[in-house]
Amino acid sequence: MSRISRLPSSLLRAAACTGVAALTLTACGSGSGSGSASTGSGSVKVGLITKTDTNPFFVKMKEGAEKAAKENGVELSTAAGKFDGDNAGQVTAIENMVAAGVKGILITPSDSKAIVPAIEKAKAKGVLVIALDTPTDPESAVDALFATDNHKAGELIGEYAKAAMKGKSAKIATLDLAPGVSVGVQRHNGFLKGFGVEEGDPSIVCSQDTGGDQAKGQTAMENCLQKSPDINVVYTINEPAALGAYTALKAKGREKNVLIVSVDGGCTGTQAVKDGKIAATSQQYPLKMAAEGVKAVATYAKDGKKASGYTDTGVTLITDKAQDGVTSKDTAYGLENCWG
Repeated sequence: MSRISRLPSSLLRAAACTGVAALTLTACGSGSGSGSASTGSGSVKVGLITKTDTNPFFVKMKEGAEKAAKENGVELSTAAGKFDGDNAGQVTAIENMVAAGVKGILITPSDSKAIVPAIEKAKAKGVLVIALDTPTDPESAVDALFATDNHKAGELIGEYAKAAMKGKSAKIATLDLAPGVSVGVQRHNGFLKGFGVEEGDPSIVCSQDTGGDQAKGQTAMENCLQKSPDINVVYTINEPAALGAYTALKAKGREKNVLIVSVDGGCTGTQAVKDGKIAATSQQYPLKMAAEGVKAVATYAKDGKKASGYTDTGVTLITDKAQDGVTSKDTAYGLENCWG
């Protein structure tokens, strides 16, 4: 949400390494929980630090890193926060990995600003640091960033929603992430640009934060419907929030005449597009982010060449109701390439 932070779910990986504290580097095998997993046979060590180890987005990211580690002959260690926002835990993970002699660290920052001093210390010791999914603040604090263009992801669903409305007057609700979180801000602003409106436009009748959570998304939608019962377009930060919105709309008998658009492209969300609960979503690719990051560290270890700048790992609009002038793929493609 990412995300975004990448957004709450505790449906997977409940107890893969029982009793191992989060963010410690205790080997638990390739299916470990919040400790580490070692794969690959080389002496080059790579660390992966995610926001949590339960969110399907990060589960898929870890899978991508594990596969790339084997392919590139490097040893992978992983760590994750106890919760989304656990900066202290991520700092500890960086320190542990540096002490263990990693050549590079891949990280999805929980706090884009607060993590910077720890990253700077790692870089000062010759460790290549690459952000995945979520940029640091400033973005230049890391050597490179492999991520979705979240502004573009929002813009795509904004363009789609505008086309789908076919000139009808819009009453828009935005179900956002949280104040100041870069992923949420970028997606929100992208949606507005794609739809062709600016912040404060009278067509935006309600804006609520959801934290990317389904239950909070439902509550937010209920609040918006109380404020403006004639809402007909709903932008959501991610698919859990979208499904929460759908539940609230269905309870009012309005689910068939409100257009819901979202971002992420997880398997549950993509299935919801197929089922008609969500009109369209922008799909991103966490496995690719991690795989490219591992390859970059392997290259650095081999020839000293550092990855730099921003690499866009792609985004695709997924819908079964294509609109003229908006490039998209159907849910068959989406389900083949989803995560979670």
